[in-house]
Amino acid sequence: MSINEIQDELIEDFALFDDWESKYEYIIDMGKQLPPLSEQYKTEENIIKGCQSRVWLHAETDGDVVKFAADSDAIIVKGLVSMLVKVLSGHKPEEIASADLYFMERIGLHQHLAQTRSNGLASMVKQMKMYGLAYQSINS
Repeated sequence: MSINEIQDELIEDFALFDDWESKYEYIIDMGKQLPPLSEQYKTEENIIKGCQSRVWLHAETDGDVVKFAADSDAIIVKGLVSMLVKVLSGHKPEEIASADLYFMERIGLHQHLAQTRSNGLASMVKQMKMYGLAYQSINS
């Protein structure tokens, strides 16, 4: 599936919920489904700067695609990063670097997240796109 197809699927999933309490529960459930990050990757250099909570992000290439693994010590943040992993992991570096991540706006995340969480989400997106750029330059 393409990045946009995955985003569209997430938008459809969120449309099933009538209120933000249910949507938050869904985000938390997504975080619980995120595979645990190996302790070897829970290092200072894998912590995303700009997040109030601790968020670890590990990226590696698998053939011509980038695979992401992540974790957080805050359950809602773990759900947020799990959505980004779902959308961006398994795609080519250039697709990640140039992705228009419209799903966050369409499901209303920015209106319902506290400013600090919104800033942290932006930091996660920025870091994942930076990995895309870095792996793109290595491959070219």
